[in-house]
Amino acid sequence: MSEKTVNMTDITEIIFANKNKDYGAYVLRTLYNKYVTLSTIIGTVVFVLALTGPMIVKSLRPKEAVVKKKVITLDYTQLSEPPSLDKAAPPPTLDVPPPLKSTIAFLPPVVKPDEQVSNDVVPTVEDLKKVDPGAKTQEGQEGGVDYSLIETQDKVVEEPKKEEAQVFTYVEEMPTFPGGEDACIAFINHGIQYPEIAKRAGVEGKVFIQFVVRTDGKVTDVTVGKGIGAGCDEEAVRVVKSMPNWKPGRQNGHPVNVRISVPIVYKLQ
Repeated sequence: MSEKTVNMTDITEIIFANKNKDYGAYVLRTLYNKYVTLSTIIGTVVFVLALTGPMIVKSLRPKEAVVKKKVITLDYTQLSEPPSLDKAAPPPTLDVPPPLKSTIAFLPPVVKPDEQVSNDVVPTVEDLKKVDPGAKTQEGQEGGVDYSLIETQDKVVEEPKKEEAQVFTYVEEMPTFPGGEDACIAFINHGIQYPEIAKRAGVEGKVFIQFVVRTDGKVTDVTVGKGIGAGCDEEAVRVVKSMPNWKPGRQNGHPVNVRISVPIVYKLQ
């Protein structure tokens, strides 16, 4: 035994002299050096395994086969020239069958500068009686196409319908007659003519006329909302159509189309 072990043992014996050595402290102190050595060995082994474990596992795994990819090197000279963005693609060529009859070039006259005028001979009326007019002069061939018999159908292009402007019933600023409501009543009373048929039949009542005041103030779309007949409805429509331009209505500060209903009273004196 070493001197340190002897000293440790002697110290333990001295400490536990005349004491109960069966108590656990004596046993633990006696086995202290053994436990320290054992724990040191175990810790060292665990540390070494933690460092070398991944390398050991990697070495034990089967090696994967390396797949080599073939790389093809393409020389730029093998590529075709890209199309130019500035040049327009040429129109496709069409194989036009030859005409059955001979044709002579007869194009509509075009005003050109003097240096661009060609010396082509303009065909006369006598020439056009013998051959057909065409885009160019060429001889007819047997088995060709008689273009004079081909019927062409003009394609009718429909114009897009204009969207009708929205018509309001109530807006922030309603349309007004020049001079106000009193001026409107005076205009109607002055212009209305009591129909003779209505006078003889004793017809009285109110005719409600509806119309639209456009954004420019014009009165349009005059219709009868509720009538009494005997010619009174037609007379009321005539008077309303003869009205001058109104001050247009406004919504959010912009002029808009507004529909208005005006009552016209027929009353015999």
